Amino acid sequence: MGYQILPLTRLIEHFERLPGIGKKSAQRLAYHVLNMPREKAEDFARCILDAREKIHRCAVCQNLTDVEKCPICSDETRDGTTICVVESPQDVQAFERTREYNGVYHVLHGLISPMNGIGPDQLYIKELLKRIQAGGVSEVIMATNPTVEGEATAMYLSRLLKPLGVRVTRLAYGIPVGGNLEYADEVTLYRALEGRSEI
Repeated sequence: MGYQILPLTRLIEHFERLPGIGKKSAQRLAYHVLNMPREKAEDFARCILDAREKIHRCAVCQNLTDVEKCPICSDETRDGTTICVVESPQDVQAFERTREYNGVYHVLHGLISPMNGIGPDQLYIKELLKRIQAGGVSEVIMATNPTVEGEATAMYLSRLLKPLGVRVTRLAYGIPVGGNLEYADEVTLYRALEGRSEI
């Protein structure tokens, strides 16, 4: 391997650590950043730092926001009687693109996965239980990915929630097994929402 300048090597390595970025893409991104005008590079760096410092979890649903309560939880026109439980903030965005769901969300920030050392205590399950115990919720939609971990998480939550007197439903399988909600198109997500069933 030829000689490389250390700051460039480090920049490539940092890009390579991002999900879905291989060595060639990391190199392309690093050279692109080097060719940016100084002001644009500084603005890019500031955006990363601002996002890191200002974005946190919503006090209600655990979605990412830069205010105490996210815009969805603050929106009084949303149906607070229905909570859609998802794995990640990206899944919230996927549902919002459908423009068909008017309920609220709860973001777990992961799935139960004993193989990876992730148990229920590492997810935002206690916060979900508190929301339901506070009253006013009639249905909880389990919208975890149709994977082994997603199914295990949905079943675990279902067992916790049913004694609380709420209807627990699961998305219909318009979404392929092993697929990710983040990459599903709007029609597929809409059909999955419409065809959800009780678990």
